[in-house]
Amino acid sequence: MFTGIITDIGHVLDMKQEGDLRARIGCAYDIDGIDIGASIACNGVCLTVIALGSTWQGVPQNWFDVQISAESVDLTNIGDWTVGAPLNLERALKLGDELGGHIVSGHVDGVADLIEMRDEGDSTRLTFRAPKALAKFIASKGSVALNGTSLTVNEVDGCDFGINVIPHTQEVTIWGKAKVGDRINLEIDTVARYVARLQDWDK
Repeated sequence: MFTGIITDIGHVLDMKQEGDLRARIGCAYDIDGIDIGASIACNGVCLTVIALGSTWQGVPQNWFDVQISAESVDLTNIGDWTVGAPLNLERALKLGDELGGHIVSGHVDGVADLIEMRDEGDSTRLTFRAPKALAKFIASKGSVALNGTSLTVNEVDGCDFGINVIPHTQEVTIWGKAKVGDRINLEIDTVARYVARLQDWDK
C-alpha cells in the first residue's frame, strides 16, 4: 500500500528480458533499510525487490532490481521505459506513517495520454485523456494516481480530465520533465472503484 507521495526520483540503469523483464533501478534510498521482497512503486507500479547493490559499473550507485511480468508491461507504460529514464519512486507505507496523499495500491488500471499542458501562474495545468472504460471512475475534486503521484482532479469532460501541478511537485517528481504525448500510468481511486461496483450490483 502506498500514499502517492513520491520520495525519490530514480532512473533505469538496465533492462533485460529473462523470461520476464528484469529492470535495475538506481535510487538514493539507503539499501541497508530495504529487504529482499520489499515493495517499491516505480511510476506507480508496485514491484518486488529481488536484488540490491551499492555500485554500478564501477562507481557508487545504490540500486535495486525488480522482475516485471508481461501483463504489467501490457497494462502500464513500462514498455516505454529506456535506460536513463527517470522514475517516480515510493516505498511501501509503514504502520504509523503519515497518509499525506490518498490510498494507492500500486495496481495500475490503465494508461492515460497527456494531451495538453499550459502555465497557470506558477503552476502547470495538465490535461489527460483516460481510457473510456476508466473515465467513469474519475470525478472532479476526486483523487487519482498518475505515474504514482497522488493528484486532485480539477475538472472532467468526458474522457478528458485536468490537474494542476505546483512547482514543488515538479521539482521532487518527474512531472517537471512531462511533455505532451507522454503515456501515463493511471490508477483510479479505490473508493470510486467500490462505489461503482456496488451500483452495478444493485442493478
